[in-house]
Parts: sequence; structure tokens; C-alpha cells
Amino acid sequence: MFTNNDINFEALKRKAYNGRWATLEDGIIPLTAADPDFRTAPEIEQGIIDYLKDGYLSYGPFSGLPEFKKSVSDHFNKEKQGSFSPENVLAVNSAAQGMFLIASYVLHPGDEAIILDPVDFLFKKSVETAGGKVKLCPVDKETGDIDFEKMVSLINSKTRLISICNPHNPLGKVYAKEILIKIAEIASDHDLWVMSDEIWSDIIYDHRGFHTYSSVSEKAKKKSFTVYGFSKSFGIAGLRIGAVLCHDQDILEDFTERSHFNSTIEGVSTLSQIAASVALQKAKPWYREFLAHLQSNRDLVYQLLSRSEVLTPNLPEATFVAFPKINNGMTSDEFAQHVLKEGKVAVVPGSERWFGKGAEGHIRICFSTSKEIVEEGIKRIITSF
Repeated sequence: MFTNNDINFEALKRKAYNGRWATLEDGIIPLTAADPDFRTAPEIEQGIIDYLKDGYLSYGPFSGLPEFKKSVSDHFNKEKQGSFSPENVLAVNSAAQGMFLIASYVLHPGDEAIILDPVDFLFKKSVETAGGKVKLCPVDKETGDIDFEKMVSLINSKTRLISICNPHNPLGKVYAKEILIKIAEIASDHDLWVMSDEIWSDIIYDHRGFHTYSSVSEKAKKKSFTVYGFSKSFGIAGLRIGAVLCHDQDILEDFTERSHFNSTIEGVSTLSQIAASVALQKAKPWYREFLAHLQSNRDLVYQLLSRSEVLTPNLPEATFVAFPKINNGMTSDEFAQHVLKEGKVAVVPGSERWFGKGAEGHIRICFSTSKEIVEEGIKRIITSF
């Protein structure tokens, strides 16, 4: 199901944008955007077809279809130690949109938000779009550990929000319950909001446990939002479907109102919600095979890079991206440009643009593809020097 023969490269070259097959010259291997090369689960395809059979594509409830809200809450409660009800779920147009809506809800112009460094660029972008100011809290690039002393020192009268990425992109770190409780205590002591981006929480290796942030303590439930999406675990990025979860119903209702999800101004495609619901209800066997394939690829990337002198690999606990360290003195941008030109492989540089100042000296490699593509891509990177 996840072999090289299962990849439709012609379809990818027509449809896979965002720095992938459809945007690059023939002959270049894209190990860039975190999106699978495999077609989505057959159960999802059939679910979309079945929904269309009666010929109606009407408006759904503004906050989300009942089956969508229930499937998301059930998934969090069974798989992520959650305690959500369907009413705690709001359907949004992707996890990324959820992040932007939360920043806009929490921050006024001039307010400050603490984000991790390095971390995906959308954290910084969402704060700045809301008129807020970013404060960077360092994360150890080898261990993923958060510098809590620095985090507390960043808090002042303008601070409104702490945003975390769990599992962490690009480091692949899964934060334990004890770490999340500590974040909740800091937030509670200073009356801050917390946003936990958990879009990667389905892609976790070695049977490691995961705790959704807002369920680790009573303090974590207060003034917190959780963001979730389906693009990583089920390969439906183009359907633009995600969720915002919040235990406090009054807060979520106010958030829904102020984000314009209480009328036809906003709202999510019913077709996308059906696809997501089917994914969680019927496509778990496909997902489990996908996860096993990804863990095998993770181990393969680590083994191949361990033989290299130009890169030192990390072993991510989660996500399907690796974040190896550059050893030859090149900057991240120089390295990425070199392997693109000489090796015909596209990777994401660990530059400030993509991950913040703390990412320099690394590249990000996506391995959500076939074993053959991974092997060829890593071989080209190593032999291009």
C-alpha cells in the first residue's frame, strides 16, 4: 500500500503544489512540504462519493456537522487522553486558519505572544498578522527541551499568549504530560492564554503516549485552545479542514461569534467535514499501516544520514520530517541551494524565514514518501558534495 508502485507520479506533477512535484522541474526530488506522496485512504474517497450520491450540497450547521464534531472529540478522548464533548469542537478551514483565528481573538495590536524557537513559521506569522509582537523562547535543537527560565523572563504586562507546537515541528519532540502541566502553571500564574498546535499528534512513533494540552490539569483547561488538522495523518491538505477545540463553552461560543463562524460569512465545506469524519471513523486501518511505513522511513533516514559526514541526523519521536545538522560550514540556505543544483533534491532550509532564528545550521527533510524516493534523495544529498 505504501510502495513506490503505489505512488502516481503523474498525478503528483499535476496536483502537488506548495514546493512539491507540481512546482519543480522534472528530475528533482521534493523532500520539502510536509505532505504525503501517497493517495488518500480508499475509505475517504468512497465516503466523498457516497455523500454526493443524493445530489445535495447544502449548508451545514455553522459550527460544524454533528458527525464531524463527534468524530473529532471521540478521537481526542480515545487517542490523546482528552475529555472533550462534541460541543467543544469548532470546524475551521485548516489548522493554519485556526492558529490565525486564535491569535486574532486573543491579541490586540501591541500585545505580546511567546512562541518556541525554532518552530514552524506560521506561529510568528499568525501573531504578526493579528498586530502582536513575537517573543522567542529557545528550544534545545537536540533534545527539544524548552527553556522555562527564559520563558518566564519574557513575560510582562503586555504578554497575552503562549503558543506551543506539540509534537514539535521541525524537531519531532513529543512533550510529556509533566512539561505541559508546567506550561499550564506558568500560564495560570500570569493569567495568559495558551494555544497548543497538535496537528502532528497522530504521527507519533514507538508507541509513545500523547496528552492533549488542555486535559493535563484544571489549570490547562482555562484560557486554552487546541488546534488540529487532517493534512498530515490522512493526506487531505487540499480539502482545507481542521478544528479548534476548547473546554470552556462560553469562550468557544464567543470565539465562534467573533470569528464569524456563526453565519454564511465563514464556515467549512460540508464535503471536507465528511472526508475528515470518515477518516477518523473508517480509515484507521489505513492510517496504522501508513504510520508503520513512516516509522520505517524515519529509521532509514537516520541510518543513511549517520553514514554521512555532511549532516548529523536527529531521530524524531513524531512527525514525518527530519531536522539534521549541517556539518560543512554552509548556511542553511547555501546548503539547500547546493543540493538543489548539484543533487537535484529540494529540501527546506533551516532559515529564519521558515523556522525562526534558532533553526540556522539545519535543513528539514520530509520522508512521507516511498522507501525508494527516500534512499535516492538522501544518496543525492550526500554525493552532491
